[in-house]
Amino acid sequence: MSLTLSTKTSPFPYAALAIAIYTQKAELNFDETATGVSLDLDSDKYATEEEIVSILAKIAGIDGQSTKVSTYFALAKVLPTITAVPDILSALDSLDDHLAYRTFLVGHEITAADWMLWGTIRASIKILGLLKNGQHVHALRWFSHLESLESTQAALASIVTAKSNKARNTKTAASFALGLQNAKEGKVVTRFPPEPSGYLHIGHAKAAVLNQYFAQMYKGKMIIRFDDTNPTKERAEFEQTILEDLELMGIKGDTISHTSDYFDQIYELAIKMIETGKAYTDNTEQAQMRDERGKGIASAHRDDSVEDNLKHFAEMKSGTPEGIRWCLRAKISVDDQNKTLRDPVIYRCNMTPHHRTGEKWTIYPTYDFACPIVDSLEGVTHALRTIEYRERNAQYYWMIEALGLCPVSIWDFSRLNFIYTLLSKRKLHWFVENKIVKGWDDPRFPTVRGIRRRGMTVEALKQFMLSQGPSQSLVSLEWDSIWALNKKIIDPVAPRFWTILKEKCVPVTISGGPTVVEVKTLPLHKKNPEIKRRQAYPAYELILNNMLHQITLMDWGNAFVRSKVVGKDGEVTSLVMELNLGGDFRKTKKKITWLAKPTDAHPVIEVTLLDYDYLITKKKLEEEDDVKDFVPPVTEFREEALSDANVKTLEAGDIIQFERKGYYIFDGRTGDGKLEFIRIPDGRAAGLASKAGKDVAAAECSSLATPPSGVGLQSMLKVYDVDRVYGEDGVSPVSGSKMYKVENVYT
Repeated sequence: MSLTLSTKTSPFPYAALAIAIYTQKAELNFDETATGVSLDLDSDKYATEEEIVSILAKIAGIDGQSTKVSTYFALAKVLPTITAVPDILSALDSLDDHLAYRTFLVGHEITAADWMLWGTIRASIKILGLLKNGQHVHALRWFSHLESLESTQAALASIVTAKSNKARNTKTAASFALGLQNAKEGKVVTRFPPEPSGYLHIGHAKAAVLNQYFAQMYKGKMIIRFDDTNPTKERAEFEQTILEDLELMGIKGDTISHTSDYFDQIYELAIKMIETGKAYTDNTEQAQMRDERGKGIASAHRDDSVEDNLKHFAEMKSGTPEGIRWCLRAKISVDDQNKTLRDPVIYRCNMTPHHRTGEKWTIYPTYDFACPIVDSLEGVTHALRTIEYRERNAQYYWMIEALGLCPVSIWDFSRLNFIYTLLSKRKLHWFVENKIVKGWDDPRFPTVRGIRRRGMTVEALKQFMLSQGPSQSLVSLEWDSIWALNKKIIDPVAPRFWTILKEKCVPVTISGGPTVVEVKTLPLHKKNPEIKRRQAYPAYELILNNMLHQITLMDWGNAFVRSKVVGKDGEVTSLVMELNLGGDFRKTKKKITWLAKPTDAHPVIEVTLLDYDYLITKKKLEEEDDVKDFVPPVTEFREEALSDANVKTLEAGDIIQFERKGYYIFDGRTGDGKLEFIRIPDGRAAGLASKAGKDVAAAECSSLATPPSGVGLQSMLKVYDVDRVYGEDGVSPVSGSKMYKVENVYT
């Protein structure tokens, strides 16, 4: 037996959900495509809340006396249709009178009538608000009792969880409806081929997510293949970090391979290319070769004999002084309009030992030669490539046809670019080498480790990648959308804590408060009862940030500011407040977080709040730009703060919200034991704007607003210069007012 419902259903079927969990007679299934609530019982299906509550109550033996129960079922049906407040109050009056000497509506135990009416009230904001006004104490006691039950709290928590899962699993992949060309279920094989020369960044993440998505969509498999054809850049340690980064994103290949696994086959195919006249060796200097290819000039060695080509290729393989001067080029075209087809290099010498094959090889295939070969040998059906390779697609297909290999379909997608963000490994290396960042997992870096350390969730990352669809537009995206998506996922589950900036701390003495520290247990998330609880310590001495209004002390009550002490610069140095716990918190403008004055038993914890700026001040660097010219002087900002002792229970990587501050991820403890928290962007434009950019813009505005010395405003305007209408001396206005004449205060 299963109960199916959607979090979007309105009014929400609280009664059906609560009784299902209370009786434990039906499994819960949240389906966002469902149009209503339904109960599947054997071969029968019930689609109204009244039927579902009745059936579950009957099975559990809590259906009560049918006549009396039906009366409250009828009330539950009519109550939502009443719009006039006096009529709603009249119904609540009757309910309150009935419950004056009763615990439940019918009999001495909870019945279907209780759940049906409770669910109706819970689903109506207006009715619930009137009930909580305090004029129906008996009805409110009954309602609160049902809501406080462990099963009811679990039911409400399941809604929060379902909404959180909805944010994770929203149908963001709708734009992929066309799917892959010529794809067959169970036959699709994709591959993700990173080069083990650095850490994965957010651009690689998109490729990895798409490859896994299509493999799963067609019930096929995905290969993770390390493209290790350049021993100068590659290291074994990068392979492990790449696998760890993929695991962080929930991506795991069905097979892990290396291009180096196929070096023998690739070499044999290169020999075949030479023997069939489709490749030749060349010792043209690199600069000259580049120039000849650009101008469509044939190499002097293009028509060398097969024997000479095989001889030079053998010397290349042996790594002789003569051999390392040569390379192997595919004999495709001299002057094709697509310059990637102008006899590209497919093998070159490299004397650096390979991290897997050692010194066995001194020649290595280029990516453009090895990739189509290994794709075909491994049975890849669809090669997903960013559109920067589009011109090379013709080259890819030529290699496969020339070697008589099984064809592979290519599926292009746009590369992911963000403003103020560098994805070039070479430029990212420069930041690491010059110690501008602390490593490849620095929160300012666009690496998977960097953005994860800054608080990006796997769910948001994957959902955002899929939401981009098969777009082939080259655009630089703003960061706001992905961080806003991340906020939707963390908000329902991030526990709430308090923190106060040290530089703005103000000691407060409370009159009317407890003389000793009290301990109150409060929820860490008011909307999610499943999250643990924290302890607060109301006391007569507090610490809070500088505020001077009638305020609400959060999770305590209202207070009046009775007196203050001001420093020599006008800053408030201390306050005296009087509690007003009967005050209405809805009438105060300021809701203030606070901390009890620390004691040995109840200390406050010193923490550091970190925030970051972009690593470059220009939205997009051009090829001719030198990255050193666009690095802001400061990109890390630290604030010292105090927090309540509850933060000591956190573990590195935990995401929280400091109320009135924002979302943070706990980064860990420093050498002296201080806790560090990194601010998580929430997608708001103000928080994502370049801090260096603000200063630049302000300087530009200032220079425009202030004319150069000796230059009048008129000379800066591109309009005709005309004489003043009233002459150079101006006109003194004559007033007919009978008010007293006063001197101009500005003269």
